[in-house]
Amino acid sequence: MTVPKADVPTFTWRRLAEGDFPLLRRWLAQPHVARWWNHETSAEAVMRDFGPAAKGEEPSEDLLVFVDDRPFGLIQRCRLADYSDDVAQLAPIVDVPDGAMSIDYLVGDPEQIGRGLGPLMIRSILQGTWTDPAATCVIVAVSAANRRSWRALEKAGLRRIGEGDMEPDNPIDDPAHYVYRIDRPMP
Repeated sequence: MTVPKADVPTFTWRRLAEGDFPLLRRWLAQPHVARWWNHETSAEAVMRDFGPAAKGEEPSEDLLVFVDDRPFGLIQRCRLADYSDDVAQLAPIVDVPDGAMSIDYLVGDPEQIGRGLGPLMIRSILQGTWTDPAATCVIVAVSAANRRSWRALEKAGLRRIGEGDMEPDNPIDDPAHYVYRIDRPMP
């Protein structure tokens, strides 16, 4: 008897645009996102914080992720070298090599969490990251209390390389963070 393979979703992404901000505001207001992103959801705050990247004025990329052509989540991707404050927080915990990238991510729709799609989304964006010949690795710091997030990283193939105190995104959180890394695959 042959067991049919589960359908593997297709992930695509594009740069976040101002027309996506109402959707992003709804996602940021969702309890499962607001708990860890701790972001203002007013139209002005979203424009202030996401507008520069949407216009290409910021060195990071805010990417709207689709699963099977439906909006699913957001990934922020950047070169760590472009964000010296982030490197300064990471440096006492782990080595940050030249070409290191980082990501932050969210699954917007609460009905889509807990289904194993987050690690698949992360894996998909990692594959896209390796198309940049300068990208040597991806390093991600995550609150130690955010088990769902660091488990998604592990399921996507990242390994924990350090732990230490960093300024939390949400002031109610302890400063304890885990740091994960994945290196560029060998050809």
